[in-house]
Amino acid sequence: MLLHEFLEQTIRKRPEAVALICGERRWRYAEIGALVERLAAAMQRRGVQHGERVAIYAENGVETVVGIYAALRCGAVFMPINPLTKKDKLAYLVDDARPVCMLASASLLRVVQEALPANGPLRTCIVSGGAAPAVGAGGPAPEAAVPGTEFVRFETALAEGGTALPVPTIDQDLASILYTSGSTGEPKGVMLTHLNMVTAMQSVRSYLELQDEDMILCALPLAFGYGLYQILMGFACGACVVLERSFAFPVQVLERMQRLHVTVFPGVPSMFAALLGLETLPQYDLASLRLITNAAAALPERQIQELRRLFPQARLFSMYGLTECKRVSYLPPEELERRPQSVGRGMPNQEVWLADAAGRCLPPGSTGELVIRGSHVMRGYWRKPEETAERLKPGPLPGEMVLHTGDIFRMDEEGYLYFVARKDDIIKSQGEKVSPREVENVLCSLDGVQEAAAVGVPDALLGEAVKAILVLKPGYAYTAREIVKHCLAKMESFMAPKYVEFVRDLPRTNTGKIDKKGLR
Repeated sequence: MLLHEFLEQTIRKRPEAVALICGERRWRYAEIGALVERLAAAMQRRGVQHGERVAIYAENGVETVVGIYAALRCGAVFMPINPLTKKDKLAYLVDDARPVCMLASASLLRVVQEALPANGPLRTCIVSGGAAPAVGAGGPAPEAAVPGTEFVRFETALAEGGTALPVPTIDQDLASILYTSGSTGEPKGVMLTHLNMVTAMQSVRSYLELQDEDMILCALPLAFGYGLYQILMGFACGACVVLERSFAFPVQVLERMQRLHVTVFPGVPSMFAALLGLETLPQYDLASLRLITNAAAALPERQIQELRRLFPQARLFSMYGLTECKRVSYLPPEELERRPQSVGRGMPNQEVWLADAAGRCLPPGSTGELVIRGSHVMRGYWRKPEETAERLKPGPLPGEMVLHTGDIFRMDEEGYLYFVARKDDIIKSQGEKVSPREVENVLCSLDGVQEAAAVGVPDALLGEAVKAILVLKPGYAYTAREIVKHCLAKMESFMAPKYVEFVRDLPRTNTGKIDKKGLR
C-alpha cells in the first residue's frame, strides 16, 4: 500500500469516527477525506504533477494535515518546513527542492513573500488561517507581489470542489523530503519513498500496539518525523489525534489530556522536564494514559523514575531514531528497571550492528558506529550525491546499500544499545537537531566577530543547550543578550544559543582545528 492509502482504508472502515481534534474543532474521517480530495483537485488544477514537490510551511493544524495527504493524493512529494524557519533558510530550501506549490500559514506569509524569488519555481501558494494577498484589477498589492506566484486562500481552493484525478504511483516513488541539519551547515533533504515510510510506520505501530480506540496527543511539530508519524500512524489504525500547536503552555495541554482522556503521549526530554517541573501535575487525572514514548534524546534516569511514579499505569518506551530511517530501536518498558540508559534493541523488520572505522562488523560488547539495514532506510539526500555516499554504503548482500548513521553506540552482550556520541557533533536541543556549523555561520555574520564556535552543553530542561564561544575583533564589544537577539532574528529559536562566552582565543587540536571537545 501507498502511504495515503492507509487513510483511505480507514475512511472506508470508520467514516464517522473522530480522526482529528484541533482546539475545540473535531473532524471525522469522512470529513478529512473530503477535504483532502478537494484540496488535491485544486492542486491538480494548478498543475501539480506526479513527483513534483509541495512545501508545507505551516503551524500544526487541520490544514497542514490535509495538505500532506492532498500532496500524496496528487502523486507529489510533500516537504514539511518548520514554521520557525526564517527567511534566508526558507529561500535556501525553496531553491534546493524547487517546490511548485506551497501551503503556508497566513501568519508566515510575510516571510514567504520575502523569501520567494520573482518568477521562481513556486507557481501557487495556498494560504491557510487568514486572508491571502488581495489581487484586484491592478494586480497584487505591492507589498504582496511575488511575480510568477499565485496566492489563493485555503477556503477558496476547497470551494472550487471537484475530485482529484487518479495518479499512477508505486511504492518506490518519493513520498516526502524531510530536511535535517548537517555538519556542513547546509540542511540536507532526506528522500523517503512510500515504501520507506510505510515500513517504518508499520514497524513502530507493531511494537507500540496502537489501537483504533486510542486518543493520541501530539504537541510535536509536524515538520519533523516524530510529530509527523503520530498523524500517519494514528490515521492508519483509525485512532483520534489531538493536535496541539505547540507545548508552549503545558498546563493547557494537561487540561486537554484530562478532559479528552488521552491514552498516548509522545514527547521529548524538554517536554517531560517542563511537565515534571509543574507543582500542580499530580492534581490532574491522567489515569487514561496507557502509553508514553520518548525520542530525540535520552531521558535522564531521574525523569524516568518520576514518570513511572506519577503514571504507574502507563508503559514508557525509550526510543532512538534519525530522519534518514525514522526509527531504529526501542526499549521494552519491562527493561527500564534493568537498563534505564539504554535505547533498546532494533525494531521489527530491520537489522542493526556496530562497525569500526574500517566498516567491519563488531561483536556485542563493542563500541562503534551504528549501521542499519532495512527497507525503511532513505533513498538518499536530495541533490547531494557526496553526502549520500558518506551515509549509504554497500551492505553484506550484493547490490544493496545500508545506512551508516554517524552515531557512536555501545552494545552490551545481549544486544541492547547505549548512545555514546555523534561523530559530527550535532547538538540536540528541545528534541531537535542543531548543526553547530549553521549556528556558527549566523554568529560570524555579525560585524566584529572574528571566530565563533557552537557546542552543546548539558541542560536539565533542553537536554542540550547551545553555547556560543566568540572571539571579537579589536574595538568591538557585545553583550550576551545582543548575540542571542541577533541569532533569534536569523534562525529558529531552538537553534539560538542559551549561553554566550567571549574569549581571546579558541582552543585548537594539533591539526589546527577548533577543539570542540575542549570547549565542552
